[in-house]
Amino acid sequence: MGYACPVCDEHVPDADHLADHLAFAAVTGDDAHEDWLDEHAPGWGEGGTDELAPRVTDHAERVEFDVATEPVEHDHAHGHGGGHGGAAGGALDADAQRILDDAAEMTRRMRDDGPSTDDAEGETE
Repeated sequence: MGYACPVCDEHVPDADHLADHLAFAAVTGDDAHEDWLDEHAPGWGEGGTDELAPRVTDHAERVEFDVATEPVEHDHAHGHGGGHGGAAGGALDADAQRILDDAAEMTRRMRDDGPSTDDAEGETE
């Protein structure tokens, strides 16, 4: 059993995933999810998943949710360690994998290089 998102009807496997789904959608600009949270879980952004989960499940429909338990085969021959999976741990399509790989590479470069020169633009001495 799992839950259906009360905003978009996305099915998630448990209360923690529901809380994370709602909060992630809200903070990434989905007004419907943010408005729902503001109405049904005021102060939702102040805590974490553990605090939000019991507050949102009271308003969500329980649904059948099957979780695949087989390992996902994924080709990582493109030269980086560690894998990436989808929100539910599934394999990503080639375009999504490329985007994640690019983001990981940009993050690695930022950490290696320190603050970029762009950060100093507009500053006066």
